[in-house]
Amino acid sequence: MNLSWLRPPTGGRAPPQEILRPVKSRYILLTVLAALVLNLLTVPDVAAQTRPDFIALTLIYWVVYHPRRVGFLPAWFLGLTMDVADGSLFGQHALAYAVLMYLAILFHRRIVMFGMRQQIVHVLAILLLSQLIMLAIRMMAGSDFPGALYFVPSLVGAALWPLLFNLIRIPLRPRSASDGV
Repeated sequence: MNLSWLRPPTGGRAPPQEILRPVKSRYILLTVLAALVLNLLTVPDVAAQTRPDFIALTLIYWVVYHPRRVGFLPAWFLGLTMDVADGSLFGQHALAYAVLMYLAILFHRRIVMFGMRQQIVHVLAILLLSQLIMLAIRMMAGSDFPGALYFVPSLVGAALWPLLFNLIRIPLRPRSASDGV
């Protein structure tokens, strides 16, 4: 198993940048819809308690690596969609996604510059803050604190960041001459 993506860059320099093909809007829409479907899938209770927010992860990716392609409005509507789908307080996901987008835009140059380990730490911080916002809204509405296990999806999401990073990039990588043969 090759774990070279976990090694920090040598000499404190930024990791080499991969040259990718241009991103089409249809592909961004497809990845966001796939994330929405993954969020809406019915899974057993144990898996539901640990399932990361795939929409949040996908939005972070697109904002960090293509900051001018996805804006606040799609994130807001996706948040409202998740509120309706979850039957949760209307607007909590939308606000959390808007703050998530702001933080991802704010730190996108820093995240791109770092290796995968540091990216995971940044993504974890953004996901945790997003969950804290939703928790604060729920608690202001009268809910009880769900316990420390409430934050497990952020940990799982940060652990899945390298996989998501590589999966989204597969169609964006240039085709070599040997691919067509």
